[in-house]
Amino acid sequence: MRNMRTLLKGASVWRAGCFHRLDVALAGGVVAAVSPSILPQECDRVYELSRLFLFPGFVDVHVHLREPGFSYKETIASGTAAAAAGGYTAVRTMPNVEPAPDDLPHLEVQRVAIRRDAKVRVLPCGCITRGRAGLELADMGALAPYVAGFSDDGTGVQAGGLMEAAMREAKRLGKPIVAHCEDASLLSGGFVHDGAWARAHGYPGISSESEWKQVERDLRLVEKTGCPYHICHVSAKESVALIRDAKRSGLPVTCETAPHYLLLCDEDLEDDGRFKMNPPLRSRADRDALVEAARDGTLDAIATDHAPHGREEKARGLRGSAMGVSGLEAAFPVLYTGLVKTGLLPLPDLVRLLTASPAALLGIPSGLEPGLPADLTVFELDNPHVLDPSSWRSMGHSTPFAGMEVRARCVLTLVGGEPAYESLPVPSP
Repeated sequence: MRNMRTLLKGASVWRAGCFHRLDVALAGGVVAAVSPSILPQECDRVYELSRLFLFPGFVDVHVHLREPGFSYKETIASGTAAAAAGGYTAVRTMPNVEPAPDDLPHLEVQRVAIRRDAKVRVLPCGCITRGRAGLELADMGALAPYVAGFSDDGTGVQAGGLMEAAMREAKRLGKPIVAHCEDASLLSGGFVHDGAWARAHGYPGISSESEWKQVERDLRLVEKTGCPYHICHVSAKESVALIRDAKRSGLPVTCETAPHYLLLCDEDLEDDGRFKMNPPLRSRADRDALVEAARDGTLDAIATDHAPHGREEKARGLRGSAMGVSGLEAAFPVLYTGLVKTGLLPLPDLVRLLTASPAALLGIPSGLEPGLPADLTVFELDNPHVLDPSSWRSMGHSTPFAGMEVRARCVLTLVGGEPAYESLPVPSP
């Protein structure tokens, strides 16, 4: 065990579905050894992590880093700093940037910024259609070697024939379609869930049907084409049922939801932009169906759908604010507090949905075994504190979880064995 460079000593280490008190040595960007005891003198850098908890790095399959085109909302640098501060070591970024990555020159603008500024691993999505306009296919063949799937996230592909063509091309290229499922003809100018809360406040609602009808259409196309198909930000119980049935039928279908859909519903709404996102917070029954999907394996990942905006864009109430909330720095604290500590979801399921399962969707390794990349995160658990977005690395501070008392705090994130974020507690004398 000579020539080891970094030692993580004394942490409770997540392996094989539970914690073990172990030392972890890192060298050359990978995990070099995991043992009950590794001598500190064998390493150049030692982190004393007693009373802390070491996990594989979290993986987020759905974030918006806003650059190029919208750097006043977020940049590659600020967004990946936020990711690292939330325990994430890899993220897949969505294509609603400018220029939209619908051909190789447009994608390269984004890749240059990633190579220059990213603090964690960033895997971009390419567009399904030119300019995400839903009229003709993007240059999928040229993009395929450099992207982690094809998406028009932010808008659904309205024409079934075009989506079928996209699926056939994606299948040929060995890449997934990453679908924002939304039938624009059913939106009716809504901006909250079409339920009792919207009706009581006189607000136009977004129906669950606007999501699940397009899920239903696309699942028929998956059956026809065999294309790997991933459904973004699932919010409706009907969508959950359709996805569960599709999986039981053996279709190559995966899905994600976000922390706010698992923890909140339209009963929690306030007339504040931090509660406005697309899809909207739905009913209590929808929330409960998503928690059950997390428990029974229907859900493949919890993704943040981190979607930062400028301060003024989120200061106009529910009616006038932009859709989208920031989530990278809140995700694990709110999920651990709201699901695990309440008994709604076992910790092994939460860790799987943040690590191994989303990593498999992206085709990247995850774990704490020798030879695997040293992409790791360390948390302090069960030390209550109040979630304060004003301290975040992200440029976007709008979240429905502001002010929530949470019981988890990220203190260290390593990417390739090097610190991407560090805020270790001062040891007690």
